[in-house]
Amino acid sequence: MPANSITLAAISLAIWLYLTLGRGNFWRLSSFDDDHARHAPPPTWPRVVAIVPARNEAEYIGRAVAALLQQEYSGELFIFVIDDHSEDATSQLALRSAKERGAESRVHIYTSSTLPAGWTGKLWALDQGVQRAIVQAPHFYWFTDADVLHAPDTLHRLVARAEQGDLALTSLMVLLRATTLPERALIPAFLFFFLKLYPPSWIADARDRTAGAAGGCVLLRRSALELIGGLAAICGEVIDDCALARAIKRSGGKIWMGLTRASVSLRAYGTFAEIRDMIARTAFTQLRYSTLLLLGTLVGILLTYIAPVALLFAHNPAARIVALAAWLLMSLTFLPAVRLYRLSPLWAPLLPFTALFYAYATWLSAVRYWRNRGAQWKGRAQAPRQA
Repeated sequence: MPANSITLAAISLAIWLYLTLGRGNFWRLSSFDDDHARHAPPPTWPRVVAIVPARNEAEYIGRAVAALLQQEYSGELFIFVIDDHSEDATSQLALRSAKERGAESRVHIYTSSTLPAGWTGKLWALDQGVQRAIVQAPHFYWFTDADVLHAPDTLHRLVARAEQGDLALTSLMVLLRATTLPERALIPAFLFFFLKLYPPSWIADARDRTAGAAGGCVLLRRSALELIGGLAAICGEVIDDCALARAIKRSGGKIWMGLTRASVSLRAYGTFAEIRDMIARTAFTQLRYSTLLLLGTLVGILLTYIAPVALLFAHNPAARIVALAAWLLMSLTFLPAVRLYRLSPLWAPLLPFTALFYAYATWLSAVRYWRNRGAQWKGRAQAPRQA
């Protein structure tokens, strides 16, 4: 048993040494923090169409549209809201927000047509926005969610970076809320785990296959979208943002993803169950609906996050020391994500317990898929189990 405990502790420490030193420095958030970046303005500011898919977003859509209208952008910006069969006053409130600012000519609101087989709801809404926006002949599409409040200079920074770097796709991870106890306990880890899967330095490296994006804020060059055959090329994808980034990168387009505190998500998660469901919506999709990958992931979580804490109670003193070193390294790499949300550093050592919650949500994601309730979002199961 002592030999087994020291072996497990050594494996855990080796994993964290790799994550710290060999995973693209994903945990060093300052290296891809766009809020402090400086970009040279382009000679001319290209025309942009913002496309906002919205389904039952009455609580947020007015503020989201207002923030888009308040963009300090020197080029032309049009806003297309695609109402995806909302059962509330989403369309009316979007129109009211435009009228209150005298901007009816810049805000176009359409109702989505019937969702065809093979498409996910958000991608179908985005595609209809793209098709309708063709008349504006935009250089860029700005895909943004109906619950995101953008800072006034967001589009200015996105376009300047895209033009300066000749980027086909430029994406920002907006700041999620971390106000309630469930949010403080779980949301920084959501960012940490996402960046671990998709290190931004690897995303930006044209030689690396890693491709990722944050769907709440994606600036996409029209020519790049046309090159991959439009959104029809990824029409059935549940994790649509990363699928889009992957398709663009495979076609030879340059992509980039960073962070911002200036643009924020308005969506609140008041309970642990709400965040559990948010994780479970795509966790098994991320694993390609593979039971083998699911089991491997759960074992990996145990070795990476749980073993360092459990082995602190081992009889072997060497195992306890190695396990403590792994836990310390884990906490130090997680600390920048905690600080991004301006939370107490005391949250950092609690990552193992958060990881256990994520393991449960991942298992639940698989169970829901097996029961034909996969990728649920606002009444739709978007990943039905294949017969």
